[in-house]
Amino acid sequence: MYIYGKNVAIETLKNNKKINKAFISNNFNNQFIVNELNKKQIKIINMKKIELDKMVNGLHQGIVLDVPDYQYSKIEDLLTLEKPLVVILDHLEDPHNFGAIIRTCEAAGVDGIIIPSNRSIEVNGTVLKTSVGTAEKMRIIRVKNIANTIDNLKKAGFWIFGTDMNGTDYTELDYNGKIAIVCGNEGTGMSRLVRDKCDFIASIPMQGAVNSLNASVATAIVVFQAVKMRG
Repeated sequence: MYIYGKNVAIETLKNNKKINKAFISNNFNNQFIVNELNKKQIKIINMKKIELDKMVNGLHQGIVLDVPDYQYSKIEDLLTLEKPLVVILDHLEDPHNFGAIIRTCEAAGVDGIIIPSNRSIEVNGTVLKTSVGTAEKMRIIRVKNIANTIDNLKKAGFWIFGTDMNGTDYTELDYNGKIAIVCGNEGTGMSRLVRDKCDFIASIPMQGAVNSLNASVATAIVVFQAVKMRG
């Protein structure tokens, strides 16, 4: 997997993550990164900027790292926690939204993020760059079926909170206990099956002309309300 950007490279080096090789532009000028790569005896390949542009679809800032694929956590890692707070992403597709949600969840102290393994974004270089390295500190779990996973979470004592325009004011809900907050697809929201399995639907009141928020913004608002209530 290719990851890119100066901040991502620095976090990867500081956390002693395995790096197979590094590709840097001929005019790359971050001496700290270069020194750390040399210190760790990581092979450096100098390339033209146009060659790096072809390797990744994003602002690489002159550096691309070849690293092992992201290692996902297991659902069992969440079930053993005493009072977990979990976020479920129902077929989110935008890697920038995913990266922003990971960053929010890590900052808020969320215990894990669950994503489906099909028709959904995965952890890639763009997600890692947008999350500013926080993806490596967050439990991210891939499951075959979101609806079945919700059923299993409910059997384990979880309350499921969906997010949608038509529901209860998010500030009026009780987020204590084992809870999972579901964020739907950017365009279509939660699937009907997933929505029907939610115990509560949290809505964010809108005062302006826009009747919905970006998925990462909406998730952040509800997550921090839950964190505030849980103390």
